[in-house]
Amino acid sequence: MKIENTKAQMRKGVLEFCILSIIQDQDKYASEILETLKDAKMLVVEGTIYPLLTRLKNAGLLNYRWEESTSGPPRKYYTLTENGKLFLKELNSTWEELRNAVNLVTK
Repeated sequence: MKIENTKAQMRKGVLEFCILSIIQDQDKYASEILETLKDAKMLVVEGTIYPLLTRLKNAGLLNYRWEESTSGPPRKYYTLTENGKLFLKELNSTWEELRNAVNLVTK
């Protein structure tokens, strides 16, 4: 068993939660989301994030709007819907429970 595979699966398991959390306070475009994830050492590539953003939008958790950019083509800014805010609230609760349980087990 390779440790890198397990680590990648752990990151994938929390990626939706991280993306929704990044967007919760301010609308973001995909490159900003990707940069935030990379800065946090989430090691995500563009080929992973775009389908995930589309899935979250299709699930009714995100909306987007196009905005002109001074440094290139228009950008698609993502924002949480009301359902997305409720979903994120549930994920926050679940994350706290899971984190507490894992901390108890691994101490």
